[in-house]
Amino acid sequence: MQLYAYVINCIYIMTATDFFKCLSDDSRLCLALLIQSTGEACVCDLMAALEIDQPKTSRHLSDLRRCGVLESQRRGKWVYYKLHPKLPLWAHDVLKTTLEANYGVHQSALSKLRSLQGNDATC
Repeated sequence: MQLYAYVINCIYIMTATDFFKCLSDDSRLCLALLIQSTGEACVCDLMAALEIDQPKTSRHLSDLRRCGVLESQRRGKWVYYKLHPKLPLWAHDVLKTTLEANYGVHQSALSKLRSLQGNDATC
């Protein structure tokens, strides 16, 4: 599967099809929702919150970055992810509505992520 975000003449363009294809995997959707609700998260905290291994977590985060949903920043040996600043407003609204409508599904992972953030024991 190829995921794309287009940059044409410095204008960020994301189609609804690209956005929904990118979020069509449960792990990618959950990662995006966790990051949307916390603002930013480290790979190590996301791995622990979702209880998935590092290669799988990194692959899904890379897919989300490649399609323009997330951006990353390296700090020391860890990489932190947040929603791409040029993500369209409608995409933010979709993520927010999805999280609110499915909070119970993601509540455990979100609670775990919030408890891990700022705890240097994981990162």
